Amino acid sequence: MKNLTDKIDLVALVMIAVCAVWLALGYLVIGSLAAAVTMLAVQALYVLAALAAYRGRMPFLHVLTAIFGFVLGNMTNYSETTAYNFAFWIEGAAGTAAALAGTGLMLWKKERINKPPLAECVSAALVLALCLGSWGYFTAVDKGAAGRAQHTMWAVPAQFDSAECDKPGTLEELVYETKAYATDSRAVTKRALVYLPYGYDAAKEYNILYLMHGTGDDENYWLSTYSWNKTMVDNLIAKGEIEPLIIVTPTFYVEDDCMDGLDALTYSFREELRNDLMPAVESKYSTYADSIDDEGFRLSRDHRAFAGLSRGAVTTYHSAFCGSLDYFSWFGTFSGSRTDAEYFEKTIRSDEMRDYPINYLYITSGAFDFALPRQCQDNAGLTALEDRLTTGVNTDFDVFPMRYHSQGNWHLALYNLLQRIF
Repeated sequence: MKNLTDKIDLVALVMIAVCAVWLALGYLVIGSLAAAVTMLAVQALYVLAALAAYRGRMPFLHVLTAIFGFVLGNMTNYSETTAYNFAFWIEGAAGTAAALAGTGLMLWKKERINKPPLAECVSAALVLALCLGSWGYFTAVDKGAAGRAQHTMWAVPAQFDSAECDKPGTLEELVYETKAYATDSRAVTKRALVYLPYGYDAAKEYNILYLMHGTGDDENYWLSTYSWNKTMVDNLIAKGEIEPLIIVTPTFYVEDDCMDGLDALTYSFREELRNDLMPAVESKYSTYADSIDDEGFRLSRDHRAFAGLSRGAVTTYHSAFCGSLDYFSWFGTFSGSRTDAEYFEKTIRSDEMRDYPINYLYITSGAFDFALPRQCQDNAGLTALEDRLTTGVNTDFDVFPMRYHSQGNWHLALYNLLQRIF
């Protein structure tokens, strides 16, 4: 008959195994094979560690499950949007309880551990080596690649972001007047950064990308705070991978408005974009808009894109894709959605917007990104009702392996987007 220590280890093993199946199958259910494979590899390590603890009577091994369970639980869940991966927290709790209770009980009763379970340890080492080896190998391959966007990206080719370009573009500050559209419509002065490609010529026409940051950041985020993005853009243009373009990085923040709940800003930015930001930018810089009015922006929509990350991706959906489809035809949403089928139906399927073609919608996330489950669910609702979008033709959903809600994830997304628009 098993003693109490063995029973504790067995209960922990069963709980971890059930959670492992739940996490791996969960991503298959919502349609993300890349995330499911990633979760399966991680969960194989969890189960092997728990099995080793049980067979070897070494409950202290559950410390590994406890640590990584809570780390990945916090990484893949976000209280404001999703708790889809709550099973990580269950694994962390089970590992903590088993490690403390089992180890304490063995010390109290002066019990001995069994012979280390060689099969489980070797299997865990092989799985870990396979995961880390794949990560290192594919990252090295991508770093040395010649270029071009790929659906499975591990790294941006080094030639584009490892060294400054000898023909760099310039960043200019644009100050413009707008209003606090989400609250009292008072006058507000804001700033945006404008990227101009090397050799910018006011006599030429340029495609333009409006690029939004996420929660807690500002207009400096994309091209100044993380200047490797600017380096990448410079080199992509210099090496002829993309055509020279103008990039505008604004902010959805308006002084201290809506700090207790930012959702309103993701919608109200539409008015700022259409009424104030676009006229200020495209009256000063040379785009395809012949006039800075409704007609000029509508006629030049095929030369205008909007993209953003996290809450900036939500802003892309609410203010550009759903709010300004008549002004934009290229879109990128990275690690953010929060837009259901009902809202898509009410906006882009309305009589005013249903006839505008959508040139491209690019969606990305990381396998460990907390935004991924909601993105999958919202995208399924969108593609089910929207006949203007065909997966693999004018929309793609790329999930980057081993990436989470971070700049490294969005650096890959921007690299791919720039080569797929215009």
